[in-house]
Amino acid sequence: MGFQTPLYELSDFLKWTMGGKIQLPDFQRGYKWEDERIRQLLVTILRGHPLGVVMLLKSGNDQIRFKPRPVEGVILADETDPDWLLLDGQQRLTSLTQALTGTGVVHTEDSRGKKLSRRYYVHIKTALAGDDRLDDAIVSVPGDGVVRSNFGKDIELDLSDEDKEREHGYFPLRLLFAGAETVNWLFALQDGTGAEFHANVVGPASTYNIPAIELDTSTSKSAVATVFEKVNTGGLPLNVFELLTATFAGDKAYYDKHGADFRLNDDWRDTQQVLSTYPVLGGLENTDFLQAVGLLASYHGPTATTAKKEDILRLELTDYLTWAPKVRDALKWVAGFLDSQHIHTAADVPYPKQIVPLATIKVVLGDEADIHGVHKALRQWYWCGVLGELYGAAIESRFARDIEQVPAWAQSHDETAPRPKTIDDASFVESRLHSMRTRNSAAYKGVYALLMAQGTVDWLMNQPFDKAHFLDMQVDIHHIFPKAWCLKNDIDDELRESIVNKTPLAKKTNIKLSGHAPSIYLKSLESQVGIPTSELGAIIAAHQVDVSALREDRFVDFFVARRAALCALIDEAMGKAVAHDIDARAVEGGTETSQAFESEPEDPEDEPGDEPGDSPIL
Repeated sequence: MGFQTPLYELSDFLKWTMGGKIQLPDFQRGYKWEDERIRQLLVTILRGHPLGVVMLLKSGNDQIRFKPRPVEGVILADETDPDWLLLDGQQRLTSLTQALTGTGVVHTEDSRGKKLSRRYYVHIKTALAGDDRLDDAIVSVPGDGVVRSNFGKDIELDLSDEDKEREHGYFPLRLLFAGAETVNWLFALQDGTGAEFHANVVGPASTYNIPAIELDTSTSKSAVATVFEKVNTGGLPLNVFELLTATFAGDKAYYDKHGADFRLNDDWRDTQQVLSTYPVLGGLENTDFLQAVGLLASYHGPTATTAKKEDILRLELTDYLTWAPKVRDALKWVAGFLDSQHIHTAADVPYPKQIVPLATIKVVLGDEADIHGVHKALRQWYWCGVLGELYGAAIESRFARDIEQVPAWAQSHDETAPRPKTIDDASFVESRLHSMRTRNSAAYKGVYALLMAQGTVDWLMNQPFDKAHFLDMQVDIHHIFPKAWCLKNDIDDELRESIVNKTPLAKKTNIKLSGHAPSIYLKSLESQVGIPTSELGAIIAAHQVDVSALREDRFVDFFVARRAALCALIDEAMGKAVAHDIDARAVEGGTETSQAFESEPEDPEDEPGDEPGDSPIL
């Protein structure tokens, strides 16, 4: 790999990005810099401070045939070939190209991620007050040049045309390198500050230099990947998918066979299209897909099984082409497996990352994954991972052990065979139920799904919580003893917000419950569902609820009984006994019951009209 380190003026870089001499390799991420970060970059330029190095790769490399695309915001004629590909500095050069050329409108976002368009100006008098005032002098305004207040009703500053810009004394940075147009704008100023501003601000900026590192045509694709991983300085480090896009592009053997380059981005789009009909897989990322492919390649390869990033980066294109189709097919099966566990949407998947080993295990097992005994074993492994909360961190080694241990164990049909480490590591403590309050917890989502898998139906609709009805009824998890009732009756928040006091219900059903005592809302439900009291009781009991305690508003008895029932569900799912670390009757006060766990914050209020004093729904 040969390289040189020339200095180029910023004005040259702008000409090259606008003309297509510098373009981006197609795997580069999209432009994503915040408004304030762009403003500070412009402050850096006008102060003459360094902004870092730009790295370029000479085009015409036989080993690397990246598909080029223009810098965002630049429109080029078709088939405009670049001289250089921009490897590092995309965010900076894109920001400067948009802000300092053309209309000067930059499509950016604020600190909260809200999309917006901005223009950048220098307040002339403030800038002339000294270098230390430049930060104050450079301002960001809306893309139309008009600053409004009072919800858009009042205009605070109008810079929508050149006359108004000069009237208010704001120089548009889109003209910083516009030559004669810059001079004409400045010398039309009525206060005579144009010459001074040109001498002190515009002139120095015109000679601003940026150092470049130019990699020549001998640079290998592996060297490019290393450069991206080690040198990227734009604040948006590339992930393993983007790095592999670089290494796969220009694979000579693939090109010689197919007469075209392999585009990993295109292949991922095809995968997304295949998986788009499975809502539960909506959270799957391209890096997850690659991790599954890498796991399988290493599992069937000569070296140790691995899911580590540095090892996946060594994945060969031939290995990807072998295992990617198998992972795609396995993911369809994974969607069905999750649906069978009453996990129907991406938001309800306890651990999205656990999809990776589940898919690879399916590939290894093939059709045997659907044999009753094997499927039962997979179910135990899955719930041990979820309820044991084992896939939250340090998961790469666990992935490797899962693919090595789970298939053989599941196929053995031998209860005495050594169990996978994930099953051995899993444990659940009864007091954990007290601290599970929100979907921030994988175990919370897991118990939610287990409740729907017990032949349960909605209290009002009498419909099961299968995929079709779940989505149609807008099912969510809601309080059994409503929050308003609990507040009125001084129920400790640890108990009130615990998963023990929640169950899956349709949106309409939850509205019917409102904030009333169970003894009240049950009578209302009985009159509306039109079935005998005993039948409604059986429906509610299937939710692991002591119906008599519910009817009599006996919260303590309800809570103790349901906590025990949930422990039994968890026992069955994990194939392991829950550790009982609290007194069977201990619910009051809360502090005795969950010392080992920090309670999660409350969910946003989920009960319409759930306020003390609501009128009964009779």
